[in-house]
Amino acid sequence: MTWLSAAATDLLLGGRCVGCGEPGRPLCRPCLTELPDQAVPVWPDPVPAGLVQPWACAAYDGVARELVLGLKERQLFGLVGPVAAMLAGSVRAAAPPGPVVVVPVPSRPSTVRARGHDPTWAVTARAARLVAGTGHDVIAQRLLRLRPGVVDQAGLGASERAANLAGSMTCPSALLRGLGRRRGRVRAVVCDDVLTTGSTAREAQRALESVGLEVAGVAVVAATRRRSRRTG
Repeated sequence: MTWLSAAATDLLLGGRCVGCGEPGRPLCRPCLTELPDQAVPVWPDPVPAGLVQPWACAAYDGVARELVLGLKERQLFGLVGPVAAMLAGSVRAAAPPGPVVVVPVPSRPSTVRARGHDPTWAVTARAARLVAGTGHDVIAQRLLRLRPGVVDQAGLGASERAANLAGSMTCPSALLRGLGRRRGRVRAVVCDDVLTTGSTAREAQRALESVGLEVAGVAVVAATRRRSRRTG
């Protein structure tokens, strides 16, 4: 669904801007122009051992939080573009020179079915196209799969999230074949919507590294405030 058609649908259904509440588009033009697109380094506190540098464009509150929740939980598909633009800022900060594959953290199949869409993949794919459009050698691929048994992370603390996710992701070799046709050494950037404890990003990093992919960084839209900043 394009920005225009999504906005028209929301207008007809009585939609409002998630930022200021104005009737019409899910994000009005003034609020859109105020969205940050420059990422800063953010670290969970405590930092999962071995986690590569994470980058985020915003704190997970205010408009950024409403954008993520509006897309994930309210199916406001017109927000894919604005959310992806923020993620693209983080991808640009995290991506090293040379070929890069951006890899979304996988969602539970039951969650995707319940929502009727996969917002993390939609935003990651759009962000990759935005970054590639500025001359970078970037593609998006769903390289990760979740093993059965992972429960909803909501309400879990840092240690509980780490235990829930330990060994939960795999990178099937069949999914790596497309990367073999790319020239040079391909490095990966893990993508997600929100960085909380860092357990999800660390598990995704482990799974990719286990099949020989170097993970250069983590790119997210927003990061929760219960964290510390430090230089890498």
